[in-house]
Amino acid sequence: MSLPRSTVQSLLASQELDRDVLVKGWVRSRRGNKYVQFIIVNDGSTLHTIQAVANAELFPEESLKDVANGAAVAIWGRLVASQGKGQAVEIQAAEITVLGKADPETYPLQKKATSLEFLREIAHLRPRTNTFGAVLRIRHALAFAVHQYFNDHGFFYVHTPIITGSDAEGAGQMFRVTTLPPEHPPRTAAGAVDYSQDFFGKQTNLTVSGQLEGELAAMALGSIYTFGPTFRAENSNTARHLAEFWMIEPEVAFNELEENMDLAEDFLRYLVRYALERCADDLQFLNDQYDKDLLGRLRSVVENDFQRLTYTEAVEILKSAKQKFEFPVDWGTDLQSEHERYLVEKHFEKPVILTNYPKEIKAFYMKLDDDGRTVRAMDVLFPGIGEIIGGSQREEDYAKLTARMAEMHVPADELDWYLDTRRFGTAPHAGFGLGFERLVLFVTGMGNIRDVIPFPRYPKNAAF
Repeated sequence: MSLPRSTVQSLLASQELDRDVLVKGWVRSRRGNKYVQFIIVNDGSTLHTIQAVANAELFPEESLKDVANGAAVAIWGRLVASQGKGQAVEIQAAEITVLGKADPETYPLQKKATSLEFLREIAHLRPRTNTFGAVLRIRHALAFAVHQYFNDHGFFYVHTPIITGSDAEGAGQMFRVTTLPPEHPPRTAAGAVDYSQDFFGKQTNLTVSGQLEGELAAMALGSIYTFGPTFRAENSNTARHLAEFWMIEPEVAFNELEENMDLAEDFLRYLVRYALERCADDLQFLNDQYDKDLLGRLRSVVENDFQRLTYTEAVEILKSAKQKFEFPVDWGTDLQSEHERYLVEKHFEKPVILTNYPKEIKAFYMKLDDDGRTVRAMDVLFPGIGEIIGGSQREEDYAKLTARMAEMHVPADELDWYLDTRRFGTAPHAGFGLGFERLVLFVTGMGNIRDVIPFPRYPKNAAF
């Protein structure tokens, strides 16, 4: 029978009934009696399933023995109005072919209630569940929306290096990239590893950020963004950290701090609104199953202006708060997640943008304020997440930038290429970084960042 394959999503939305169709997918369940069997199929195109009805006259029990939970099937039949409850249409099956068997004794997704912890152990199969199918479809929609937003606003997509010789954050927690033999690497006369003999002729690492290279592109193209994988060798086993994650980093020439905040707020609102409009079924499912406040929280981001205040003002609010914090707060301390969430969830009850942080707790490239104590930094704080965006106006003054680099022991000779943008046609510019997984975590309401990326990488785990 020669028919083009239809997705479950298109069949459920179809107004054209009483026609022959072909659907291919994975069996979610099979039930029935000696007269009729009901086969529930999902193909990943939607949260919902479609029911195929197999009459015993055409399909004796023996012919359906391999139509088990998890099996891949092709079903040809007639799309008709459903006689039962719970679905508008169904397929009266005429032919069923098992494309791939799944042994009911060993297929691990048999139980309806399967814990998220268990599913992390079989991350290669968890996309077949309702939960992870929903998460991955939302992740796709958000990724598409990122590109849509920037394209519509005149930005250019720039691919920055994944292998780099610089440490943008100055943190030093980077994954080394080398072709030198681990057992007996070449040594210098002083006994150190001789990286001049390595593939790139110097020590290289996986990138922690595309920002510095993004600045170079912005100083030529005006408005750019990067969207790519980043890596941090931080030995952290928390629900908020990954070793491999994706970053979105816009950079805009001639923007200052105020325009940077405007861009971040508009961008985040657009992404959340896009998910609400395009992923309604998946979000409703996650709202019902995991987080009853999810949809309300998402709508509050779209409907409310973000609260803007300085770090200094925030510290005063936190010091006068009646709530007891695990970590004491004072001017000059880096705010912890509990402080950020208090400001967002209890004090203001909406997203917050904090600005003008002490220079000692921020990166070398951030523009100094006139007071010499703070920098033109900004962090966007979200409910349930804390910091979701970190950014700043960049220091465009060559003398001030090199002075800060010396003060923070950042080797200027290794970043001479970066300093050229301050030597030749320097201009104010600003940008920020949005951790994509933190965005997906917020939009889906999931509790662990390992559950919003297909194959999570964290300490002692790189199974795939």
